[in-house]
Amino acid sequence: MEVHRPKIRSAIPRRRYRVGQFTMVVLGEVDSPDATDYRYILATVVEGGSEPGLYITSERAPAERRAEGSHIMRVIMRDGAQVIGASDRWAELGSFTEDALSAAVRILNLGDEQIRQLM
Repeated sequence: MEVHRPKIRSAIPRRRYRVGQFTMVVLGEVDSPDATDYRYILATVVEGGSEPGLYITSERAPAERRAEGSHIMRVIMRDGAQVIGASDRWAELGSFTEDALSAAVRILNLGDEQIRQLM
């Protein structure tokens, strides 16, 4: 099964982090040919890699989920994708970054690693 990874024509890097052997970049102002309305994307690349292996996105919530929050958070990995919740928090850069980094650290089992902000 082919997993739908975000197609990104252009985006502005907003924040960059180093966690263990991973670089994590938060992208904003995402221009994508996808039907998805991306607010932010956290892309995670392992040291020496060229393609992200993990994406965590903030997307405008579909109408049927807007009562839960204005944006949904989706985790996208090579073996699948899953929406992990909805919140108004994920429309804001700081809140999305905090929650997405926390999710990435859990998913990648990096709990012992220090999160260092690079930009």
